[in-house]
Amino acid sequence: MGLKPYLTPGRLDEIVERVAREMASTLKGSNPVLVGVLKGSFAFLADLSRKFDAPHEIDFIQTACYGMRDIPANEVLILRDITSELKGRDVVIVEDIIDRGHTARVLLEHFRTRGAKSIRLCTLLKRKGGAPELKVDFVGEEIGEGFVVGYGMDYKEQYRGLPGLYLLEDG
Repeated sequence: MGLKPYLTPGRLDEIVERVAREMASTLKGSNPVLVGVLKGSFAFLADLSRKFDAPHEIDFIQTACYGMRDIPANEVLILRDITSELKGRDVVIVEDIIDRGHTARVLLEHFRTRGAKSIRLCTLLKRKGGAPELKVDFVGEEIGEGFVVGYGMDYKEQYRGLPGLYLLEDG
């Protein structure tokens, strides 16, 4: 497997800065709960939190869709749930990538049942043409085909620690 550079750490920093500004403008005065979807979003959420210039809380939820497979399953499991109280709160689900939107749809419904005032989706990457019916409020960048690793994202639990994003290539 080879790695082809996709987004440099500097470019990622610019993207995160822009998304944080958009979120701060939209959520001004609300003290939202930013819910990172583990494990892939941890690096993005950490940087986003540092650049988000407004009061906020952080929580995490862990789902499983890929596991050790190369392609995602249709079933989304919640392995670890959040601990924050969401009733009457603004919630932002922070994803690493939205492909087909299965995980995002499951989480939107999961948090609706908790009485959140509003639920927004934020993703670092959104697949072009993927989940067209899904409203994603904050998108870092659209991406074409390819399997992305680095900056928290993995392939079979490898490559999460790379500082930039790379496309995984056969060969």
